[in-house]
Amino acid sequence: MDDSSATQPHLRIHAINIYVRDQDRSLRFYLDQLGFNLAFDAKFGSGGRWVAVSPPDGSAVLMLIAPKPRTQEHKLIGRATQVAFVTEDVMAKFNEWRKRGVRFGHPPRLRRFKFERPATAPSTRPPEDKPLWGAVFTRFKDVDGNSFALVGFDEVSREVEAQRHALAQKQEAERRATQEIEIAKHVQARLFPQEAPPLRTLEYGGTCVQARQVGGDYYDFLSLGQDRLGLVIGDIAGKGIAGALLMANLQANLRSQCAIALDQPQRFLQSVNQLFYRNTAESAYATLFFAEYDDQTGRLRYANCGHLCGLLLRRDGTLERLDSTCCVLGLFAEWDCCIDERRLLPGDTLALYTDGVTEAFNDAGEEFGDRRLIDALLRHRTRPAPAMLASIVDEVQRFSPQEQYDDITLIVAKCRAP
Repeated sequence: MDDSSATQPHLRIHAINIYVRDQDRSLRFYLDQLGFNLAFDAKFGSGGRWVAVSPPDGSAVLMLIAPKPRTQEHKLIGRATQVAFVTEDVMAKFNEWRKRGVRFGHPPRLRRFKFERPATAPSTRPPEDKPLWGAVFTRFKDVDGNSFALVGFDEVSREVEAQRHALAQKQEAERRATQEIEIAKHVQARLFPQEAPPLRTLEYGGTCVQARQVGGDYYDFLSLGQDRLGLVIGDIAGKGIAGALLMANLQANLRSQCAIALDQPQRFLQSVNQLFYRNTAESAYATLFFAEYDDQTGRLRYANCGHLCGLLLRRDGTLERLDSTCCVLGLFAEWDCCIDERRLLPGDTLALYTDGVTEAFNDAGEEFGDRRLIDALLRHRTRPAPAMLASIVDEVQRFSPQEQYDDITLIVAKCRAP
């Protein structure tokens, strides 16, 4: 095949004109008796009307045209159209249509033909042994006497059967894929925290609204013992099933190593990085924000591993950004991190989020951004943490009402008096 054929414009037959006396009467025949579909029915400026029907597979369109009397087109009503409809079972279609009142010229007939191979086509078959192919055919008329052929070929039957088999296989594969995605969705839902360890001085909550049935965003609440809580939020490089698998890997690494997080947070994160690095492909990585909160002292120790900055909104309205303290997880075998520290006081609010929040965009292409997120935190800061989460997610979704392209994940923690 010539390489240029791949760039040629698509071309097919759009419509075949069928001349009728009454468009409404003919339309009822094609829809009710033949089981065709209405392709379109519209009027145009001069008072004329465009009516078209198509067989169930939609591969061809018949234009039902009602010409004016005494025109050349009007003389074509009630003649042989030279249009042939092909089916894999002529007898079944014949019986079906005849029961609906369609007029046939004769019952289906079988003809056998010798296939003449073109002289230019090489063949190892002996010249006298020419292959046979058969055709079953009949003719029918519409309400205006326009006649059509109904034909079935051996080759067509085999091709239709092959297409049906391929379609059945495709539908079964899609069914299995849908079922597997649904199972993965339920499995991943169980990876998110199922309960929040109670604290005296911190009210907190998290949410993840996935763009697809499964995704790569992750948040967690880790009970570290001795009135300590680990707050975790992460974003995997990848979406869909791939992102979900990496997210599950990261979650398993974090939970399996969290026993050492209380006394040695740096060693804890180094261990998590090492496991993530060994168990994933070279290009896999994750951003992560890990914070350890002490319910007795209000101390917050954190490491920001290439993640978006945390937002610490103080009671007096001032804002502190908890920026990166180290690079992302999973790219390097030799990896170290720094731990920073803050103290939370009653009335302070901490927000951790992924880029699905700040990079949601509206119809004008504007991003929600961290400024709108900060404003939303200020507006809703007096509300309980679950209500704050719901309100902020609602604002993001109203700002970006079109299809969601990234997971929206958010943690809100509010410090209160013991």
